Amino acid sequence: MNVSRYLAVLRTPRVPGLMLLMLVARVPATAAGMTITMHVLLGLERGYGAAGLVGAVSTIGIALGSPLMGHLVDRRGLRAMVALSVATEGVFWFVAPLLPYEVLLVTCFLTGITVLPVMSLGRQILTALVPDDRRRTALAMDSMAVEVAFMAGPALGVALTTQASSRTAMWAIGASMLVVGAILYAVNPPVGREGPPGPRVPRREWLDGRLVGVLISAGGATFVLSGVEVSVVASMRELGLTGWTGAMVAVMCVASLVGGFVYGGLTRVPPLWALMGGMGLLAVPIGLFGWSPWWLALALVPTNLLCAPTITATGEEIAKHAPPSARGVAMGLQSSAFTLGVALGQPVAGFVIDHGSPAWGFAVAGVGALVVAAGTAVPGHRRTPAPAV
Repeated sequence: MNVSRYLAVLRTPRVPGLMLLMLVARVPATAAGMTITMHVLLGLERGYGAAGLVGAVSTIGIALGSPLMGHLVDRRGLRAMVALSVATEGVFWFVAPLLPYEVLLVTCFLTGITVLPVMSLGRQILTALVPDDRRRTALAMDSMAVEVAFMAGPALGVALTTQASSRTAMWAIGASMLVVGAILYAVNPPVGREGPPGPRVPRREWLDGRLVGVLISAGGATFVLSGVEVSVVASMRELGLTGWTGAMVAVMCVASLVGGFVYGGLTRVPPLWALMGGMGLLAVPIGLFGWSPWWLALALVPTNLLCAPTITATGEEIAKHAPPSARGVAMGLQSSAFTLGVALGQPVAGFVIDHGSPAWGFAVAGVGALVVAAGTAVPGHRRTPAPAV
């Protein structure tokens, strides 16, 4: 592993400051889902099913909206997208705490379509700023920043809700979104390489089978991760240690951080299908160690070591094969794939656990990743020329 690759990225003009800005921007975004769930449960005094339905419609909205917001960036620029997103999110987060459940359900879906795509936006900014030979390291650092945000955001959302109220937490998220949007609008970071824009490439020329395979792999990565998370919750509940679930999630995040750091410093890396297959293969036997929290924590490490590398590899492939004129749409499609993977992984693992045991949840999550890896391995070997730009 070559640490100098990280130093080279950090020496790139504007990169350290913008990476810090996007890390801060992702914290309220990662707190949003947990905060709304807590608001439905505590503020509106509804059940888990009602809270899950809000999360589901919001997820569908985000999945539909991510490529649309990316298309807006490609056509009209970053500021147009930020202005639209901040306007809709600002209204939503300050009005949502006062809405009845039925109206909240509809507005969560509508606002999800125009939510600020901070995950894909960070990758797009780095792709524009960093030379191609440093792209892998930069995207690995971005994946590690996402892990940090997911460790901090939900915890802050829960703390604000329990120490103050769900309304206070939602208003705090709304204020944070406005501040982040205002900074992004003022800074206006680049989302494409400098110079005259290249010709627009028809979508059918770059959205080919190879890129679709990458998007399927992106969804497969979050499928196995979300399935493993649900299985961890079930395992800890079965052990009577539900209060320690957060510690298990922290172990998963730290392992992913370590894996991302190692991957970003490598000059030669495994293909995407091998990383995906490794995640799945290592996830299948985790349930065999569910009899002890200590052994379970150790068993979670290997598959999560490949988490950030797999996420990074999908971003690297998309940045390599999507033309600059459609980079926003491509990154948006990647975010949609991530979102849909989570939306599918959680209920599938939950259904299996309800009719079996947590061990089967781990196994099904892993098998799902193995199926995706097998399905994309052969197309991954067919190299066709990238579209001319």
